[in-house]
Amino acid sequence: MGDPAAHGLPAPAHVLDAVEHALERSRAYTDAQGLAAARDAIAAYYHHRGLALRPSDIHLGNGVSELVPLARQALLNPGDEVLLPAPGYPLWAASVQLAGGVPVYYRCDERQGWQPDADHLRDRITARTVALVTNTPHNPTGAVWNAATLRTLADIARSRELLLMAEEIYAHITYDAEHTVLAALAPDVPCVTFSGLSKICCIPGFRSAWMAVSGPRAATHAYTEAVTQLASLRLCPNVPAQHAIPPALASIHRTQNDLTGHAGPLRERLNTAWEALSDIPTLTCARPRGAFYLFPCITSAAALPHDSTVADTLLRDHGVLVAPGSDFHLTSGDHIRLSALAEPATIDEAMERIAHHFDTSIATPRSRH
Repeated sequence: MGDPAAHGLPAPAHVLDAVEHALERSRAYTDAQGLAAARDAIAAYYHHRGLALRPSDIHLGNGVSELVPLARQALLNPGDEVLLPAPGYPLWAASVQLAGGVPVYYRCDERQGWQPDADHLRDRITARTVALVTNTPHNPTGAVWNAATLRTLADIARSRELLLMAEEIYAHITYDAEHTVLAALAPDVPCVTFSGLSKICCIPGFRSAWMAVSGPRAATHAYTEAVTQLASLRLCPNVPAQHAIPPALASIHRTQNDLTGHAGPLRERLNTAWEALSDIPTLTCARPRGAFYLFPCITSAAALPHDSTVADTLLRDHGVLVAPGSDFHLTSGDHIRLSALAEPATIDEAMERIAHHFDTSIATPRSRH
């Protein structure tokens, strides 16, 4: 799972201190949208990234996992179609279906480093399409979609009058790549941006996240009103965790460097996994540029079992937990997702067990290093 705290990665001390010192002031409900100070900090954070927001454009939530279904319920009528990347995180498809909509998948091209295939996406648009979901840095592949690709997606949304929905929870977990805020490239297009502190501050249990609505307010007013009504039903987000947002965003670049810089633990662990993976001829993988996952393809001249069978066997026979690519709406059945969050010694051991599995179960002669 994508839980850095479970693998011992520390949260920034000043963020934890802010929450602890605010406990006594956190016993009452807040505004349904969240603390004003936290929303002010988020608005300022996006201002520095070229996106003009008011605090009233921002809703805090108990993790992106709460906000995505809420955003869907405010948008969809039965039968409305939503474009989703494939592979992609399963929460999005589930939330579309729960709101009565229909998920429609557009291809991300492994040969192009898992960048979206814009032509395939255009072909998937129908008269029922209402929204386009993006996700960069990308789960499960670790791809960072470049600015040119994002401009193309924004152009498609603009021309077809689609709502953009940008998941950017891994925005500050990148390696020699630069994350681009999609909404900043298209201020004239209605866009909902999702992000939070779970990954970058290693506090997923705090459930500290937000969604920001941008674009022409005449076009987004009714939608924002619907979001506000739905958000009010849960009264307010987790109050202590809201106090983490201002100090976390004030030092976000330092936190990013501590985790993903040249001496950062996330970079070290991802490099460890990548180097070990490169020694397994049966697996090929586009190098991740963000997040902390690898998404290798299982290649062999022999007949291959389905990726879910591979995942079951790795867990049952070798004690290694991976996720099958088919769980991420990839129909080829030949990918698995690996997490690179564990300590390097644990990653090395896991990769040795994975290599042993493919050595013994798929006929691919090779010499060990």
